[in-house]
Amino acid sequence: MIEILLVLATIAVTLPAMSLLVLTLAALRARGSASQSLSTQRAVRVAVLVPAHNESVNVIPTIECLKRQLVPGDRLLVIADNCSDDTAALARAAGAQVVERQDAQLRGKGYALAFGVDHLRADPPEVVLVVDADCVVSDGAVGCIAQHCQATGKPAQMLNLMSNGEGASLKLRVLEFAMLMKNLVRPLGSFHLGRACHLMGTGMALPWALMSTAKLATGHITEDMKLGVDLAVAGHAPQFLPHIRVSSAFPQDTGVAKVQKSRWEHGHLATLTEELPGLLAEAFKSGKPALIVMALDLLIPPVAFYFLLLAVAEFLVVLAAAFWPVWLPAAALLSMSVLAFCLAIGLTWWGFGRHLLSARELMTTPLYALWKLPVYVAYFLKKRSGWVRTKRESE
Repeated sequence: MIEILLVLATIAVTLPAMSLLVLTLAALRARGSASQSLSTQRAVRVAVLVPAHNESVNVIPTIECLKRQLVPGDRLLVIADNCSDDTAALARAAGAQVVERQDAQLRGKGYALAFGVDHLRADPPEVVLVVDADCVVSDGAVGCIAQHCQATGKPAQMLNLMSNGEGASLKLRVLEFAMLMKNLVRPLGSFHLGRACHLMGTGMALPWALMSTAKLATGHITEDMKLGVDLAVAGHAPQFLPHIRVSSAFPQDTGVAKVQKSRWEHGHLATLTEELPGLLAEAFKSGKPALIVMALDLLIPPVAFYFLLLAVAEFLVVLAAAFWPVWLPAAALLSMSVLAFCLAIGLTWWGFGRHLLSARELMTTPLYALWKLPVYVAYFLKKRSGWVRTKRESE
């Protein structure tokens, strides 16, 4: 009995590494799809929702970028959510429609989006696009994603990446590499294998029929991932469009960047523990490739956290195997998972990330995992269940 439990526990620790390697290999095969494009000509009406909380510094570039891509009949709606600055006034002056929301108790992006959707109900569009107030989109992105949603009847997700300026520190470039793995490599692999990906919160579009009935006002820390899982289970798996992009900048203060990354990773861990069991059950029951690949992706914890978990497990199990032979199968499985994990990181760097880190710098990334250790300790001691806005550079 002990041997069986030991093997099952080891398999549970091993599976994320295998999933990561499978998705990475699939992404390498699918790299050519990132250069494809779709016609931006359309007759479909689009409403762009821009949730904004004290974004007076960033909202103008976002509005200007989006306005250039709108056509007659489209709407650009900024939801000034619990703002104490001049975000609403600046957005109106820049030519956007603005609705203001004040609720000290129900805070967070999901509530803001629900408020915006309710405002659209009197004159609904065919497609709703969500873009965060500190983001810009690539040329033709609005028309392209709207056309795709209208043609498929499914949600769609642009490539969502953050970048650093010139001379960024190693810590910030490692953060950028980690985001490249999560937001490009893994969704590219999952979409190649199962025609599905997780939603990322910004640069995501839904047909009105889905957006108008979506459960948005949940207060969940990662409402985007939960929404994507719910839609996939209902038969509307999000599609990944890597050839169009929504972009933003990392905070140059590593402390601020760490707080932002902490919020994402706490939300990822919460979604993993809350949604993965049901998603796995539905994937096994239905056998649908879309649900299987989304479960494979969700199975992977934040990479730095998983590295720490894997390193500790490998050390303890190998040490135990030196004294008790019953531990040898577990040690072999863990060693395979360590190899798979390192291979996935190396292939990601070789295929997608050599412009961010040198080979020597890549070897220092385990130190990044140690830098993140307090983030995970904080999660398990006291889960963060609410939304916290990232501090901006000017504040």
